[in-house]
Amino acid sequence: MLVFSAFTPHPPIIIPTIGREHLAKIPQTAAAMHKLEQELYAAKPEVIIIISPHGYLLPDAFTINLAEEFKADFEQFGDFTTKLSFKGNLHFFNSEDREKIQKTSPLAIITESKLDHGATIPLYQLTAHLKNFSVIPIGYNSSDYRHHLDFGIALKEVIVNSPTRVALIASGDLSHCLTPEAPGGFNPQGKVFDDKLVELLTTHDLNGLFALDQTLIEAAQECGFRSLMILLGVIKNINFQPEVLAYENPFGVGYLTAQFKL
Repeated sequence: MLVFSAFTPHPPIIIPTIGREHLAKIPQTAAAMHKLEQELYAAKPEVIIIISPHGYLLPDAFTINLAEEFKADFEQFGDFTTKLSFKGNLHFFNSEDREKIQKTSPLAIITESKLDHGATIPLYQLTAHLKNFSVIPIGYNSSDYRHHLDFGIALKEVIVNSPTRVALIASGDLSHCLTPEAPGGFNPQGKVFDDKLVELLTTHDLNGLFALDQTLIEAAQECGFRSLMILLGVIKNINFQPEVLAYENPFGVGYLTAQFKL
């Protein structure tokens, strides 16, 4: 059963040992992640499925990572002290479940024990007090957005029919080109994309989200839209209420934090 769903950014600066004084520049995001941490704790998930744009990705297949254990760190961001580990789950997606998913979506099962920062940062922020849970990372691919929605719908059948308490976290950042100093340089379409996406979520206009122009999405140089489409596929036709908790972009990258209350 699905007990929690959220979309989170993954800025390394939100980690205190990395962001330090820069953390003060994203107060809304920090507060929103703290609220999500409390909501996740109250939901008592047994399994956390996390969709990351920075894991082991294949061009033409979705990946489900069924490693027995995951290791993570922040060395690439200058923190050589923090070491994390998370228990994997080898049994949640059984062979029958995988076959059902593969009928609609190409799927690869992997066992990669190194956890990427797109998954590690949200997990670090949201599971500080959570006990007795396992993690299943999922990676998307380069197929069109409708395929990601369909993959989410296939995942939904597994999740809602399971007695296990499942939390779903879609990790991703929005536009990477909001200022000249941004990672993708400056493109005015980045702000157009971010503003439109936040508006559509706030007004619960899912059809508008599904119909967003692909050229606009690509111009924004985002890394979260496919993650969001998978999440929306899972909760499609479920009674939920989207709540935008924060949106900030002080470093030229759009950080959106949202919960989809079930």
